[in-house]
Amino acid sequence: QVHLVESGGGLVQPGGSLRLSCAASGITFSINAMGWYRQAPGKERALVAGVTTGGITNYADSVKGRFTISRNNAENTVYLQMNSLRPEDTDVYYCNLYSNTGTHYWGQGIQVTVSS
Repeated sequence: QVHLVESGGGLVQPGGSLRLSCAASGITFSINAMGWYRQAPGKERALVAGVTTGGITNYADSVKGRFTISRNNAENTVYLQMNSLRPEDTDVYYCNLYSNTGTHYWGQGIQVTVSS
């Protein structure tokens, strides 16, 4: 059974930084694409950043230059380094694993709040 566990969220002031981590188990991590999504109440879940098995990354326009996604296949972990955080980055962030069989798996979500 695939299990994704996020950590690293919390409250930060505008301009601050956070690093989210997502540890995966129950699947061969290295052969799957990974991503981070976010969702505000009443809105659809949206892609923030993704990384392929080969390490190719993509980002939502709103976070380009501020967020960095990375993966450590040896530790079955994907990270999201978030810098220069803004109040509009406040959301629940979800780790996603897109398997090579076409299945999406999700973490439980973690709150990020940017506020002074």
